[in-house]
Amino acid sequence: MSLDAKSLRFDELTVTRGIVESFMHDFLDAIDLDVAVAGAGPSGLTAARLLADEGLKVAVFERNLHIGGGIWGGGMLFPRIVIEEEAADLLTDVGVRLRPWQDGTLIADAVESATKMTATAIDAGARIFVGIEVEDVVVDDDDRISGVVINWGAVEAAGLHVDPLGVHAQVVIDGTGHPSEVSRTVLRKVPGASFGSDFDCVPGEASMHAPRGEAALVVNTKEIYPGLIVTGMAANAVTKSYRMGAIFGGMLLSGRRAADERS
Repeated sequence: MSLDAKSLRFDELTVTRGIVESFMHDFLDAIDLDVAVAGAGPSGLTAARLLADEGLKVAVFERNLHIGGGIWGGGMLFPRIVIEEEAADLLTDVGVRLRPWQDGTLIADAVESATKMTATAIDAGARIFVGIEVEDVVVDDDDRISGVVINWGAVEAAGLHVDPLGVHAQVVIDGTGHPSEVSRTVLRKVPGASFGSDFDCVPGEASMHAPRGEAALVVNTKEIYPGLIVTGMAANAVTKSYRMGAIFGGMLLSGRRAADERS
């Protein structure tokens, strides 16, 4: 079937109105949330899907124009990831095909994993906004985290001064990966904020030790400040736990743990 410009009834105004009106409808529905997730990496997407499955209103804010965080690159741009058998269901549940490997691990295609995790999170009811970053948090009268402050990712990249907007949420999940940006912001800006550790800052993760890093990741996934749950690599960065490389089972289990913490 071919298209004939003379027979098409829409014009440029139809396209513009369709984009702006539909986006604004969804955006306005996402400014008062049960859960706001910062970062569309594997742990954030997993948490968002599971929470949306429970009927909660969930939105994910990702500063980049792509989703998946570090999962896209696999290991050193080889688009494959390794996961432990214990986390296999979190990928098979979203339709990812796994191949047995060795020592209790399996292999998954990184691109298939990222796209299917995203599609199923959306199907569950989570809204995913790309190009929008979390630049700050909202606090209530008790200094509990009660939302996020958002802006276009391009605004920061361009160095522009543009005031942001606030989004209310009962709980915020920091899934921003190695930078752990939301957690750093809370420590820096909320008076008297502490995560109850030996560190008065976010120290970043330690060097690579895959088994220790994977084991620590799930333990470190928790509410570290009232209203703030940390997940994924941000959880290990907050505690200076080991990094693990391109094995992602801990990331998925961390997302599940974050959802359980909210529940």
